[in-house]
Amino acid sequence: MKRSLVLAAGLALAAFSAVAAEPPAKPDPAAGQKIAAGVCAACHGADGNSLVPINPSLAGQIPEYLYKQLVNFNAAPGKEPERKNAVMQSMVANLSSQDKRNLAAYFAAQTPKGGAAKNKETIELGQRIYRAGIAERGVPACASCHGATGGGMPAQYPQLAGQWAEYTQAQMKAWRSGERANDQNRMMRTIAARMNDAEIAAVADYIAGLR
Repeated sequence: MKRSLVLAAGLALAAFSAVAAEPPAKPDPAAGQKIAAGVCAACHGADGNSLVPINPSLAGQIPEYLYKQLVNFNAAPGKEPERKNAVMQSMVANLSSQDKRNLAAYFAAQTPKGGAAKNKETIELGQRIYRAGIAERGVPACASCHGATGGGMPAQYPQLAGQWAEYTQAQMKAWRSGERANDQNRMMRTIAARMNDAEIAAVADYIAGLR
């Protein structure tokens, strides 16, 4: 009898482990579109192309990056979220992990409209920082992680091309102050801490015009 109970317990544990180990369902962009229309469109645009400079455009963004940000905005019970933003925290509070994957897949599949650099006086500085960094202060070239045209590297570094300059500036300053701290190995916080406002503004404007 005792042996039978042990065997049954073992089988139950194996069945539970098999279920727990199942990979998440394949992302469903159509389901993501429905969520986007009701939750995200007002700030980020129905197709992920934001019309407001303080809100990032999400169209064409790398899905793994989008998913990570959505997860980071969620606060675990009794803990602060890894990425703090009261508005986003409330928006993702009721989204399941699969909802987040679906949203990420939907926005990633949309076509970004792109932007344009606006300040001709800082284009050269912005380009130099993006392509070569600031060697004397240990600032690496943005292109080394985000690509020559700002397309990013899937599952590692986000797409930057065409992003609102105002949003990019705000994030760089948030990295610099430590207000935003969900970067791996403090990479962005370290880089931003070595840059001044003029350099951040110049590279953000240059990024807005990348294709």
